[in-house]
Amino acid sequence: MNPIFEPVFKQLNSVILGKAPVLKQLVASILADGHVLLEDVPGVGKTTLAGSLAAVLGLRYQRVQFTNDMLPADLLGVNVFMPAEGAFKFHPGPVFNQFVLADEINRASPKVQSALLEAMEERQGSVDGKTYRLPQPFLVVATQNPSEQLGTFPLPESQLDRFMMRLSMGYPAEEAEKALYRQGGRRHAAAQLQAVATPQQLAQWQQQVRGLTVSDAVAAYVYRLVAATRRPGLFVTGLSPRAGLSLLAAAKAWAFLEGRDFVLPEDLKAVWVPVANHRLQTLNQRDSADVLNEIAAHVAV
Repeated sequence: MNPIFEPVFKQLNSVILGKAPVLKQLVASILADGHVLLEDVPGVGKTTLAGSLAAVLGLRYQRVQFTNDMLPADLLGVNVFMPAEGAFKFHPGPVFNQFVLADEINRASPKVQSALLEAMEERQGSVDGKTYRLPQPFLVVATQNPSEQLGTFPLPESQLDRFMMRLSMGYPAEEAEKALYRQGGRRHAAAQLQAVATPQQLAQWQQQVRGLTVSDAVAAYVYRLVAATRRPGLFVTGLSPRAGLSLLAAAKAWAFLEGRDFVLPEDLKAVWVPVANHRLQTLNQRDSADVLNEIAAHVAV
């Protein structure tokens, strides 16, 4: 573990008990300047995790509760006429923050999802024909409940592809859940968190991650993994080159967390399933994660 991140994980592990692997994958995605989709049942700590991470990294945080009657203006902001000035003034919406939690994103209409898609991909928002740049760094962590279908709008493939990873926390292990009950919940622990980084420091880390060395052998291994998903009979469609770039970016961040300035095949394997899982749909009703693990086991390093 890179020693500069020990204070980050120490604080996060004090709030989110027994979920160190998921925390590491989430931090890796942020270091790779990627957005994250948290898909899990209610009550396992998705919202707490997002707020805690923003607090520890010192980022300006905003939670947005998505509903089916939400409008793009509720997300992006509006122009308000100021009589004293005789002109319209733009009032930015909640998306103009450094860390945005899009809670229950699949409850928003496709029009609102499209507005968020532009913000995630282009790092900008358009209101009344004018474009406004979003702050840097800009990160979106979205949540959705996979079991609820009524009143939801499934995310289109184009938007799913904009998330670098899809993660699931799952229920706590027995000892972690007992410790949670002894603490009386996560709220008190979350309130004690201290910022151990700044937005400028995070941007510097992201720049360092982008500069990590990728050998020809590692690039070839990325290609073999991605190409294996395109074999007939496995998935509806295979992974795109953009997915391969996301995989490599996440692997660079994982190597950086491990304290290295170069990428190894082990880094790619560590992020392979979270990066690829939500981009694929199997043809035979098998769990895509199982198929991806088989691919990683059989593709030559």
